[in-house]
Amino acid sequence: MTSPSSAPDLRGGLLQVLLATVASTVGFWAWMAISPLQAIYASEMGLDQGQISLMLATPVLVGALGRIVVGAMTDRFGGRRMFALVLLVSVPAVLLVALAGSIRSFPLLLLGGLLLGVAGTIFAAGVPFSSAWFPPSRRGFANGVFGMGMIGTAVSAFATPRLAEGIGYLPTHLLIAGVMVGMAVIVWLFMRDSPVWTASREPLVPKVMGALRLPVTWQMSFLYAIVFGGFVAFATFLPKYLTTIYPNEVDPVGAGTRTALFAASAVIARPIGGVLADRFGPKIISLISLAGIVSAAYVVGQEPPEGVLTGATFLLMAAAMGLGMGAVFAWVGPSTPPDKVGAVTGVVAAAGGLGGYFPPLVMGATYHAETNSYALGLWLLVLVGAGALVVAGMLRDAQKR
Repeated sequence: MTSPSSAPDLRGGLLQVLLATVASTVGFWAWMAISPLQAIYASEMGLDQGQISLMLATPVLVGALGRIVVGAMTDRFGGRRMFALVLLVSVPAVLLVALAGSIRSFPLLLLGGLLLGVAGTIFAAGVPFSSAWFPPSRRGFANGVFGMGMIGTAVSAFATPRLAEGIGYLPTHLLIAGVMVGMAVIVWLFMRDSPVWTASREPLVPKVMGALRLPVTWQMSFLYAIVFGGFVAFATFLPKYLTTIYPNEVDPVGAGTRTALFAASAVIARPIGGVLADRFGPKIISLISLAGIVSAAYVVGQEPPEGVLTGATFLLMAAAMGLGMGAVFAWVGPSTPPDKVGAVTGVVAAAGGLGGYFPPLVMGATYHAETNSYALGLWLLVLVGAGALVVAGMLRDAQKR
């Protein structure tokens, strides 16, 4: 604790946040290690569509729900310990996935995917860690920079299959595990918690329950489930969507390139959303974000011809989602009691992950084969986004402390 007469020394905060961002990138890479190789698993293990869906869903669900626990634990043990712990605990999961793929065991692969979900919880450690390094007026910027760690999903999609082809399946996973161990060592040696951070001694379960009793937890969870959940859903489903709706214009390689650009657009927009939220307030930026998502979803639902318009629409949708991600977490910090930021962050981050799990299932269930259309699923996105726009408009803006 610091005395009222002395300001805390927050010098070096940006470097600490950047270190957390790199650590998060590594965690996200490991979290998404199964998805880029799904075609290999499907062919070598003879998996059907249901088994493939289960294989892909397991790490996402565990990573989403586990963020509740990791967020609350960060309030108690600090970001430095939790970053190192999450990275090290996830290493055996990567090795188990490597073993499962090598011996072609689907049950072992599911177990590996279950444990691999722990790597996805790393996000919940970073928001309270980053927030504590900056004053309330700049926490949108801090969380926006840290949020760029989600580029690890694109790193995984781009690097994992190329490494598997270039150096082999098993060496690729050994490399990922080695990078995680190296990153954990760097975190332990060079990361430090903010001088304004104080450990919370409240037990885990009451702490989470306390977070669930705060209205801001449910409000931000709803908004984040749309902006981040929408990003995860489209980043996962976009290759399938493009090759289905535009089979003659887009091949799998082209779909992958477009998906990478989609992810990059959201990643770049996220810190911008945080900075704008610091300047103009998170409420107005969230409203702009949701309006952009609704508008873009409407245009996509018309299934325009593949080309510049379609590409620009998806990029604008991704940018709107990125703005919203930055704005929502700029809203969380000033609106939450300091000793509950980690717990609330964990719940909100979990809601975002769960928000990315269900839309692809909805899109698949509402696909109209005779007209080759996902229009119904996209209309549902328009309606949910419009509802969120109304809810966000009714909320009180964040109050700077």
